[in-house]
Amino acid sequence: MSRIGKQPIKIEKDVEVKVNTGSIRIKGPKGELKMDYNPRISIAVEGEMIQLSRPTDSKPDRALHGTYRSLVANMIIGVREGFSKALRINGVGYRAQVNKDKLVLNIGKSHPVEVDIPKSIEINVEKNTMLTVSGIDKQLVGAIAADIRALYPPEPYQGKGIQYADEHVRRKAGKTGA
Repeated sequence: MSRIGKQPIKIEKDVEVKVNTGSIRIKGPKGELKMDYNPRISIAVEGEMIQLSRPTDSKPDRALHGTYRSLVANMIIGVREGFSKALRINGVGYRAQVNKDKLVLNIGKSHPVEVDIPKSIEINVEKNTMLTVSGIDKQLVGAIAADIRALYPPEPYQGKGIQYADEHVRRKAGKTGA
């Protein structure tokens, strides 16, 4: 069996899990998530544990087994605690602010860049240069953070750009006249 897929998932007291044919719905204090899953994988709720199983040991079934186990575990963590990604903006005059449902970035372009914020995502701006993207869906939080970073990735010579807070940018030496 898959090492990841065979591990049971613990259901906390404040989390409610409903499994239907082909879909799973998880509700917790922070919100509710729903996911459709491949019917080849079976999900069973046994007391305070969720167990996933697969019909065969074929390669596609093994891949689905571990993947869906991780997705369900992330859903449970998301509805209880949530996920967040921190971003830092480097550059003179570069700043960010949130206006209603839009993130407005001044990142050295001729115009401010506006990014729509989905309803289930919350973006906080601290000190005009620190962003925190948070929400209950781990995939969506990561995708929004990656989209924001992709607007101006950090460049290696002066270090300007948008980077993850824990990311290290290797700096290059510029041209030298000697």
